Amino acid sequence: MNKLFEKLNTQITILGSFIAILWGLHILNTLLNGQLNYYAGIHPQTTSGLGGIFFAPFLHGSYAHLVANLVPLITLGWLIMLRGISDFFFVSIVTIIVSGLGIWSIGSPDSIHIGASGLIFGYFGFLLLRSLFDFSILSVIFALTAGFLYSGLIWGILPSDPDVSWEAHLFGFLGGIFAAQLLGKRKKNS
Repeated sequence: MNKLFEKLNTQITILGSFIAILWGLHILNTLLNGQLNYYAGIHPQTTSGLGGIFFAPFLHGSYAHLVANLVPLITLGWLIMLRGISDFFFVSIVTIIVSGLGIWSIGSPDSIHIGASGLIFGYFGFLLLRSLFDFSILSVIFALTAGFLYSGLIWGILPSDPDVSWEAHLFGFLGGIFAAQLLGKRKKNS
């Protein structure tokens, strides 16, 4: 029982730290009148915009934007952590890179992309399709849970609102699927 509480405490600490970073950066960004978004967001098809790939998921345009991302980020991230904390970090890194490179490659050159929604879609894609590469009952249960809670997200990968980065959603989702495939192969080989 102690081990279970230790694991839960670690998960809460990681997610809590992640949330604290998001809030801290947003408060700092607010004090700087949104300048972090400009300097650390993804500027598609520009050399300087490549650096934003690693920073953009931690920046948000408003408090409403941040709050809207928090619940699915925590919920889906925690579902991934239930399989393993290392899985959470692996999926996060792969998704940030794939989503960021996708945005940078096809995003409008006169735009700036920020927000954790690419990460959310990556977690969603990972959870939905992990069972295809893992074949475990736990993966199926997590896929059904994610699908039940967030099936409406799938429409977000289509262009609909000019103020929403569908590119982040699409490439985040694909990044999550890619991470599921990589983890499935890695676990088969071990």
